[in-house]
Amino acid sequence: MKHKPIHILAFNVLAFLVFTTGCEWGQRPVQFDPEAVPFERLSDYHFFRGDLAQLQPNERVLPYDLNTSLFSDYAEKKRFIWMPEDVTGTYNETTVFDLPAGTVLIKNFYYPEDFREEASPRRILETRLLTHSPEGWTGLPYVWNDDQSEAYLRRAGDEKQVEFINSRGESVQVHYLIPNVNQCRACHAQDGKILPIGTAARHLNRDFDYEDGRQNQLVRWQQAGYLGDVPDPADAPRLADARDPDSGTIDMRARAYLDINCGHCHNPAGAAKASGLFLYSDVDHPTALGIHKPPVAAGRGTGGKSFSIVPAHPDDSILLYRMITTDPGIRMPELGRTLVDEEAVELIREWIAGMDFEGK
Repeated sequence: MKHKPIHILAFNVLAFLVFTTGCEWGQRPVQFDPEAVPFERLSDYHFFRGDLAQLQPNERVLPYDLNTSLFSDYAEKKRFIWMPEDVTGTYNETTVFDLPAGTVLIKNFYYPEDFREEASPRRILETRLLTHSPEGWTGLPYVWNDDQSEAYLRRAGDEKQVEFINSRGESVQVHYLIPNVNQCRACHAQDGKILPIGTAARHLNRDFDYEDGRQNQLVRWQQAGYLGDVPDPADAPRLADARDPDSGTIDMRARAYLDINCGHCHNPAGAAKASGLFLYSDVDHPTALGIHKPPVAAGRGTGGKSFSIVPAHPDDSILLYRMITTDPGIRMPELGRTLVDEEAVELIREWIAGMDFEGK
């Protein structure tokens, strides 16, 4: 039996070590250059290890969730953040965190076949990357193939037909729209610049079940080196979970829902700033919040109603009317939904119905 020359064995061992150092059995580290041309395939970034569709995060890819999620036709989401070593984001109390160049936010949209079953098979439709280069943030949509083996960059977006069983046992069909790169700006633009939406203390201040145990997300981000100067979570802002009756009052839950679903446009720097309707959770001026506020421009979007919010009269309120309709020219939000968020409609209806004349 012939033995391989020692120098060949040494080379093979060295190659193996180089390939596997810091990774598990051949898993390469994340590959991302903020100034390079984006990869055409999601797998080339190595954000996930093993079977891509399992969405198992690679080293330094940190999962996270929001207190209240943006509604996207009932699609579920798995979110992750990756940041290069030796850089740190800046914490602040009111706006989104200042995350350094090189940061990638990774949001995966999927539907379980049956929402009533925790272990139901799922279909991933898209993965949106929000990447930060020295020139600013850029949105990149990756569309998954039918066998769930890969996702491909589709700058023009895409459309998918989806069918699932909802939590009430009803069969639902969705014509799911994947936005193009220009439509990302519609929601993410603040004073003309693209910014993240959910990476703010009020949305992230919650516990998360990590592989090594449950921990507050702000604390974990600081431990991972992703944030500096994080306060005690008890002293940081925190929004309610709009879908959990135990997480806060009707007012707290309604304001949380409007903040994440509407506030990114309806704020003094957002795309809907000219409307004068501002829906961030810290707005305390009744008229800015919509109470007895007439629309800036009349049209069919008002439904013939006079004010954004009429206390104690939800069905006379433009805000609720635009949540209920699915007409593309009237519905709010304009993008990201074709269905009615039935649970949110009932929440906002109850919120408005419980107001007195002053909107309290």
